[in-house]
Amino acid sequence: MFFSRRLRLPLAATLALLAGCASMAPPHAALPVLPVPTDWSKAPGSPAAPGAEATPLAQWWQRFGDPQLTELVGQALQAHTSVRSAQAALQQARAQAQVQQAGLRPSVNASGSAQRSRSAGSTGNSFQLGFDAAWEPDVFGRLHAGADASEADARAAQAGLAQVQVSLAAEVAVNYITLRGLQERLSIAQRNLASQRETLQMTDWRVQAGLTTSLVSEQARAAAEQTAAQIPQLQANLAQSRHALAVLTGRAPGALDTLLASPRPVPRAPDDLVLAIPAETLRQRPDVRQAEERIAAALARVAQADAARYPSFRISGSLGLRALTLGALGDGASVVHSLLGGISVPLFDGGAARAQVRVQEAALEQARVNYEATVLTALQDVEDALVALRGERERLVRLQAAADAAGNAALLAQNRYESGLIDFQAVLDTQRTLLSTQDSVAISIANAGAGHVRLYKALGGGWQ
Repeated sequence: MFFSRRLRLPLAATLALLAGCASMAPPHAALPVLPVPTDWSKAPGSPAAPGAEATPLAQWWQRFGDPQLTELVGQALQAHTSVRSAQAALQQARAQAQVQQAGLRPSVNASGSAQRSRSAGSTGNSFQLGFDAAWEPDVFGRLHAGADASEADARAAQAGLAQVQVSLAAEVAVNYITLRGLQERLSIAQRNLASQRETLQMTDWRVQAGLTTSLVSEQARAAAEQTAAQIPQLQANLAQSRHALAVLTGRAPGALDTLLASPRPVPRAPDDLVLAIPAETLRQRPDVRQAEERIAAALARVAQADAARYPSFRISGSLGLRALTLGALGDGASVVHSLLGGISVPLFDGGAARAQVRVQEAALEQARVNYEATVLTALQDVEDALVALRGERERLVRLQAAADAAGNAALLAQNRYESGLIDFQAVLDTQRTLLSTQDSVAISIANAGAGHVRLYKALGGGWQ
């Protein structure tokens, strides 16, 4: 229909009235208020001075001082399939947001046609060139709400990519630390096996000299074989760790065997970590940010569904040239134009529009509950990581003292046995204790390193 000058004022009044009746987002749609503690209850060391900045954790793996670990993490963040998939999802979400934004602006199309027709013995031609334009005024915010939802989805996808990066960096570091720990344990087992074989050779000589019985020799052989039996399992675990690191860096299993073959010390992080307060940690964690953006997207979709219950408007027009011959297209008389305004009012849909609003409100509530769960899980992750790290540090101190004592006891027992002051069973017991405590120290060092990694991950480190 065409708008005359008389219809403009009543139409504007009607639009204003309908706009005032539209209901937007529900008042309870803000982020849930959760009791976030002011400080961590298990924070290590003395509390940070007031105003002190938290330790930067964007590239926390560099704090271990191991160039090979840094290189592997960098390769994984570039090549792993999970990162590439999350990047593609982010590109898709951004493109969808651009599609929604484009719907807010007018669309213009160019067209042209040529027609030749014959009727009742006469032939006629018709030529047309022109532009068509259309625009939907977003009176009640339906289109803007859809664009806002798509933008929130894009921000959630970006946070999802960050979460993938955080998890991947931690997984690479834990596997690398495990590998170095296994190399140390293998070295310990091989050193103890060499010592036990020397003891076995000595007992064989004593049996041949008639200074002891074959029982002692068999006991020494049994101890040596038990230690030797640990080595194949450690070697298999080492191979599996190398395979895992190769896959994490986007390579085939076995591609890093040569690179990681040489033993290196287990990476150890410094203990000078300054923790951010819980509220700042929650802002740093990408999963919490993703949950926030999902609430924003759900809120926008509630507004979009609500606005769909109200009238929609459309303005379109065309401007072009129409003539019976090509040469006549340049004449002023060939210009044609039109302007059309339309309105669509939902009258009866069986309650579908209101039901769609309730659907989106239920989705919003799900997003709010998921946000609460994500925040509580984040707080638990940090507290659990702090407790585990503190306990592992104390355990390591005790195990190192036990390993020193076990080494002294093994040396004393060996000397006294050679002097004939004690029986061979005491030598076996001290050797077993030495192997066990040294192995436990190596495991604890690796666990402490992995504990630092889990703490960095819980604090949301590993992305920018």
